[in-house]
Amino acid sequence: MQRQLTGAQKTIGDFAPELIELTDDVLLGNVWGRKDLSPHERSLITISSLITGGTTEISS
Repeated sequence: MQRQLTGAQKTIGDFAPELIELTDDVLLGNVWGRKDLSPHERSLITISSLITGGTTEISS
């Protein structure tokens, strides 16, 4: 069974595989999965950070 590629792997996986590993395994795997904050609180913090940083558009 073949594992489905993440968006980051599709975009820059060939160019920066170590960055993809950090993003997928460490950030999204370990940090995002912590139980200190609920997924709702974590999402609010992420959205607030993006807005205050001037990133308001969502690209598809």
